This record gives sequence, C-alpha cells and structure tokens, in this order.
Amino acid sequence: MKSNFLNIVLFEPEIPQNTGNIARLCACLGAKLYLVGRLGFVLSDKYLKRAGLDYWDKLDICHVDNLDDLIAKNPDSTFYYFTTKTDTVYTNINYKQGDFLVFGPETRGIPEEILNKNKQTCATIPMRKETRSLNLSNSVAIAAYEAYRQFTN
Repeated sequence: MKSNFLNIVLFEPEIPQNTGNIARLCACLGAKLYLVGRLGFVLSDKYLKRAGLDYWDKLDICHVDNLDDLIAKNPDSTFYYFTTKTDTVYTNINYKQGDFLVFGPETRGIPEEILNKNKQTCATIPMRKETRSLNLSNSVAIAAYEAYRQFTN
C-alpha cells in the first residue's frame, strides 16, 4: 500500500485528544492528515501530543488555511463530507486511493453551506435516531478503515 493512499481532513477541530487519536490512526494507516482552518488548540498542546503517543515522526500532517485551497490543489480527488444530514451510508461508497474524507468540528459538524454545495459526496455513519453523533475520532476510524478494507480486498 502506497503512503498517503488516503487523506483525512479535520475541518476546524476543537478537541486536542481527538486530533491526537486521529493522528495516531493516520500514522498507523499511512494516511495523510490535514488540519484545516482555525484550530481549537495549539499544535504543541500536551493532550494532543499524549494522545498521538510516539507516532508523530511517522505522520504526514499539514495545516492549511481553508478547505477551498485544499480542494483547488487536488482537482482530481474526491472529497467525501461526513455528516448526520444525509442518507448516503459510508459503506455504499466505492473509495479510491487518494480520496479525502472530511470531518467537521466536534460541536457543530461541517457547515451547512459546505454540505449543500457537495450533496452528492456527503456520507453518514448509521446510528440510532435518538442519538446525536459519534465521537470524532471514532467516526474517522470507522470511515478510514472502510476505505482501507476496500483498498486491500
């Protein structure tokens, strides 16, 4: 499996422990991690570093100012936007190497304006109706490993 076969995008992440867990996951998979926009923590945060353990030197990570620039620099890639506001289940997508899986901030998700512009590439992880959402790092793990499963079958 080539390095950066998958790209994980955290749009304005707020909780350093979640980002650290996701960084560790990306290091284990060989996925590139993009942090986009305003962060709810500084990259030297001790909780971020602790959650990522000693995997930071194995991680390809990039902080970019905005999502539009990231999309413009990757015109041949597909960006999938994970949200509770769609009926397209993440397992019904045929992922390709080089795709970008985009996740929003923990407290508010991906902004509606972004979702509305990208309805055809929105995806959801099913859950019970009486629940609101999954933890961000759990959601990333679920989606990333589905893409990985498809790539290795």
